[in-house]
Parts: sequence; C-alpha cells; structure tokens
Amino acid sequence: MKLYNTLTRKLEEFKPLNPPNVTLYTCGPTVYDYSHIGHARAYVINDLLRRSFPFLGFTIKHVMNITDVGHLTGDDDSGIDKLEKGAKKYNKSVWDVVKFYTDYFFKTTDALNILRPDIVCPATKHIKEMIEMIKKLENKGLTYETEEAIYFDVSKFPKYGQLSGQIVKEKLKGARADVYVDPKKKNNADFSLWFKRVGRFKDHTMHWDSPWGDGFPGWHIECSAMSTKYLGETIDIHTGGVDHISVHHENEIAQSEGASGKQFVRLWFHYNFLTVNGEKMSKSLGNILTIDDIVKKNYDPLALRYLFLQTHYRQLANFTWEALTSAQEALKKLQNIAIDLKSQIYGPDESRKTHGYRQRFVNALADDFQIPQTLAVTWEMLKSDLSAKEKLDLLLDFDKVFGLRLIEVKEEIIPKQIVELAEKRKIAREKKDFNESDVLRNEINSSGYSIEDIKNNNYKLKILK
Repeated sequence: MKLYNTLTRKLEEFKPLNPPNVTLYTCGPTVYDYSHIGHARAYVINDLLRRSFPFLGFTIKHVMNITDVGHLTGDDDSGIDKLEKGAKKYNKSVWDVVKFYTDYFFKTTDALNILRPDIVCPATKHIKEMIEMIKKLENKGLTYETEEAIYFDVSKFPKYGQLSGQIVKEKLKGARADVYVDPKKKNNADFSLWFKRVGRFKDHTMHWDSPWGDGFPGWHIECSAMSTKYLGETIDIHTGGVDHISVHHENEIAQSEGASGKQFVRLWFHYNFLTVNGEKMSKSLGNILTIDDIVKKNYDPLALRYLFLQTHYRQLANFTWEALTSAQEALKKLQNIAIDLKSQIYGPDESRKTHGYRQRFVNALADDFQIPQTLAVTWEMLKSDLSAKEKLDLLLDFDKVFGLRLIEVKEEIIPKQIVELAEKRKIAREKKDFNESDVLRNEINSSGYSIEDIKNNNYKLKILK
C-alpha cells in the first residue's frame, strides 16, 4: 500500500513497524461546540482508512484523543481556553460542555456509521502521563520555566520545522503586536507544556497539582503522552487536518522525540478541508452545517458519507445541497441494487467470473487511498455480466471499506392499500383503460410511492425518497 507521507513529501510504500499490526492515532475533537460537516469529512476519512487496513490483511489498533482541556483559541498559546469559551457562550459549566459536545460528536459519527476507535482517551483522564512526559523533557534540558508556564524550547530541537518545511528562523520571529505573549517567553515558536493558574488563567476552572504549581496542560502534550501510553514511542500512522501540520503536529514531534529519542511517527497522513458552496465555513457567513441540519432536510446521513467518498482525501472537497441530493440518489440506487441482487439469489453460484474487479479495487485503495476510483470500479462491476451472487458478494465485500451498511438494506414493506391500488391499475391496463391507469398511478405517487411497469403487465412498487 502506497500512501503520501507529509514528512517526506512523497508517496511511500507503507510498511508497519510490526507487520501485520498497524498502530493508528487520529487527532480527536476539541469538545467545546457542535461538530460540523467539516469535522464529519475528517472522521469519515479516518474511518475509511481504519476500515481499509483489515480489508488489505492488516490488524489495526486505533487510538483517538478527546481534547477537553488546554486548547487555546490561538494555537500559538494566545487567547483563552476553548472549553472556557464554550462554557461562557452556552452558560454551562465546563464539565457540562465537555459531556454535551462529546455526546454530540459521537451522535454525529454514529449517524455516519463511523467505527469507534479501539481506545478513546480524554485529556483530563491522562494528566499524570502528561506530567511524566514534561518531567522527561525538563530533565533533558528541553524546557524552561516562567511565572506563567513551562515551555518547550524549540531552539534545543534541531529538527524542528521538518514536517511543515518551515525555516525555524521564520518560526522564531516575534508575535503580532495585538496578540498577548508571555514577556518571559524566549521565542514565538516555543510552546507551552503546562500553564500555571496565574495571571490570565487564574480563574481557569480545570486545574491540577503539578511539580510546577497548580495549573493545566497545554494542548500539544496530550497527544504525545496518550499515543505513547497506548501505542508506544513510535507509531505507524498519525492522521489529522492540513491545518495541524505547521503547529500542533510539529510540536508533537518535538516533544515526543525529545522525550524518547526515537522517531515518533513513521507516516503522517493529512487530509484537506471541506468548503460549503466554494467558501470556507465560518460563523460570519452562516454556512456551518451540522448533522442535524442534514437530517432536518430529510437526507440520510449516509448520503453525506457517500458524498465524501467522491473526493480524494488530499483534495479540497466542496459541499452543496445539489451535490448531496445527487449523492442521496446514488446511495438509494446502490441500496436498491443490493435489494434486487439479494432477491435473485436462489442457491450457490460457483462460477466466480470476477474479471479482476476485486484486484482493481485493492489496487486503487493501495494507490494513495483512491476511494473515488474504488467507487468507480464498484459501479462498473455492477453494470457487468457477472451473476447476481458474484455482484452481491463483491458489493458487500467492498462495503467493508465504504461503510454504507448495504448488508442491512432490505425490501421495504409496501402498505396493503398501495398494493390494492397497484392491482386495480394492473386490471385497468389489461382492459386498456389508460385514463384510469394514469389516475391510479398519480394516486400512488401522491401517497409517497412509485410504480414501475415490467414484463407481462407486472409492476414494481418503491417508496419515494
């Protein structure tokens, strides 16, 4: 399997440290507000990757954090804690905010059929591990202390900047004049490992004792501490959005490798953003959409998942309601095909004339995760001359990656009164009373069903979506 590695900026043959076992760490949500469809795309991509490894014969251990403390509104240690901001915005306690928006996040991922990670680790449950890692960094001379915080000194880590390709001297430049900066902070790129509960953070709700005084952890340290605890000092794949490359992931590398002396991540996997109608999602534009907005307009959440399958993970994706409508129609067609194929299976079929469709699917998956191409192979296969059983077997096999729940679809029960209308229409057609036939068709349609004429004056009824 070849994947694009942000660290080396090239496609690489993926080779896990301990084959066939794969360790996967994904940056989880900061639970201070509603998860939106941009987050949804990110976690669908994570899920597709997680599903692909078992499909290709690997065993996977997947860990994801929940950021419930320490993530400031500015990634450069400026601003206030996002959890405190969310609590103020919604007039809730910080702990209530954490629970409510964590639950909403999983409500969103469950609706999209995203598998839960093997381990979900909230930052607030791992303060001890973070303190231990900070101690290691301190003992190695990679930190310094001010009245406000414990900082990682990036000038002591020669490889700082390798992931983003930024010149360290550029990252060391001073901050903007309008951004608060600890006056004792040596370099703008230095980042906090532990904030003390003084000054601007004296009223911070979440705080713990530490060797450096009462306070709370910085955002970056949590991922390093928790990934090390559950996956070891070196992990195979770390995923995240492209917005994390220059700061968060750069800082993770510095503190993880600074503490262990070993390579932190073998392959960095980053995905691009989702826009809405070609524009960045923002509150000012009023185009931030949630899973509730999707459902309120009578769309199946899996149609949103199908929409995300159509764009490569490294490309900018765009959401429009028209595109979602097309995705819902394609999903419904796929579901109906699955139902029809199931109805055609009467016994074993040993012909196995798969014409290499599975191999082509695997090849696309193994070529930098070309999910749109695997989807094209699937539709081509369904239009082929394979038997119904072969098509169904391949479709359900491919859906182990797609996650569209096709194995669960079944013929929907048509109400007795609709069937009676269809039978009356059949009699009218036999009598060549086409006016009556049209009246009955319209009555069926207005009731939310469609009728399709097939051979020998028979018909097929379907529920309109």
